[in-house]
Amino acid sequence: MAIRSVSRARVLVPVGLLVAAGAVAAALQGQSGGVEGRPQMSVVADTTSSAPPVVTTVVPVTPTVTPTAAAPTPTAAPAASAGAAAAALHSAVDRAEGAVSVAVTDLGTGQSLSYGGPGHGFATASIVKLDILAALLLRTQDLGSTPTAAQRDLATTMIENSDNDSATGLWDEIGADPGLDAANARFGLTATEAGQDGYWGLTSTTADDQLRLLRQVFTDDSLLSPASRAYIQELLDQVEDDQRWGVGAAASNGGFEVKNGWLPRDTDGLWVINSIGRVERDGHELLIAVVSDGNPTDTDGMDLVESVARAAAAAVTGG
Repeated sequence: MAIRSVSRARVLVPVGLLVAAGAVAAALQGQSGGVEGRPQMSVVADTTSSAPPVVTTVVPVTPTVTPTAAAPTPTAAPAASAGAAAAALHSAVDRAEGAVSVAVTDLGTGQSLSYGGPGHGFATASIVKLDILAALLLRTQDLGSTPTAAQRDLATTMIENSDNDSATGLWDEIGADPGLDAANARFGLTATEAGQDGYWGLTSTTADDQLRLLRQVFTDDSLLSPASRAYIQELLDQVEDDQRWGVGAAASNGGFEVKNGWLPRDTDGLWVINSIGRVERDGHELLIAVVSDGNPTDTDGMDLVESVARAAAAAVTGG
């Protein structure tokens, strides 16, 4: 039986940000419901600088960790609108009681934003399930095959219901932590390290790396075949209703695909809350990753992640 996810009232997020030009803060989160050690958390809210978040044209990273040609030059947003959006992002992250990092890219203009705690590690919790599925599909492509019916059943419950037993089953299928690390090296995830001893939820990552993973799923600049990408996108679009929170809050018309992760840490009771996905906003197609930890309650954490996602999306699109 699939383990159903917690409702919105059960999920929470922490935040604290530093400005970073073209680099997203690292994040570290644990396996849902697991027992694990937790690295010392530092609050990294940017209280010393009044500089706005950096919005740059990001050079896409290829699956082999080699930069490709630069993205299209973005059209500059009106100064007043951009300034208001930057102020809104500062306000959103100033609320953080823990650490938070966000990375956004506009697939149409090439304009990107990276904001938040450089050097801070975040655990993935359940957002690693998207990575596990991508690794599985890459593996089957290498073998010249497609996922079996049993693997597809596990993938459905893992993504749509965030079922942990299904994730463990596919974790074993990809070769556990060595298998995920090998796939991520090919995907270009240079700052992600798989969890050890079966604790897949303790995989450590950064918002920038999660954005690279999203590019594997939603763009042609990918090692995944069109069929593999379409399959993942379909599952992300059918995530159960009580898990459709997070970066989707930045959508203007309800159009988004999402995978979320949440985890209360055993050592201090604080929560890890992460959200990644694709969002349609005012004619823009955005990829957004928000990672956070140190949240006092689940409700606070969700609200924080959503407010940061909305503000970052506005900053990239010019308001």
